Amino acid sequence: MKSGWLVIGDVQPLPGYCVLLADPVVESINVMDRAQRSQYSLDVILAGDALLAVTDAYRINYETLGNSEPELHTHIIPRYRSEPDEKRGRVAWIVYDWTTARRFDPVQDGPFVERMRAYLSLAAVA
Repeated sequence: MKSGWLVIGDVQPLPGYCVLLADPVVESINVMDRAQRSQYSLDVILAGDALLAVTDAYRINYETLGNSEPELHTHIIPRYRSEPDEKRGRVAWIVYDWTTARRFDPVQDGPFVERMRAYLSLAAVA
């Protein structure tokens, strides 16, 4: 993406979980100039649009961090109506076990990656 790298989460507690990593690496969005901030924010939203388009997610949660690792990144977490009621309305970090979640698998997740690439490629020329 223009502001960094969109990567698929190494674990998939919710299918399609992604992270946008700022490039160049900065410790905070606050050190970016206005144009860089705008581009990073637009890329985060575009990644969410792509997830809505290529999955059956009904909502996207965004969490921008940089405190435990002083490198700006945003977690982009699709949420699904199919989630159990006791989990769907709560913070994914709390209600899902990220240590035992399904690991990213290039074969299993390949079709998802290709759908994301296709959506983002079309969006880049629009």
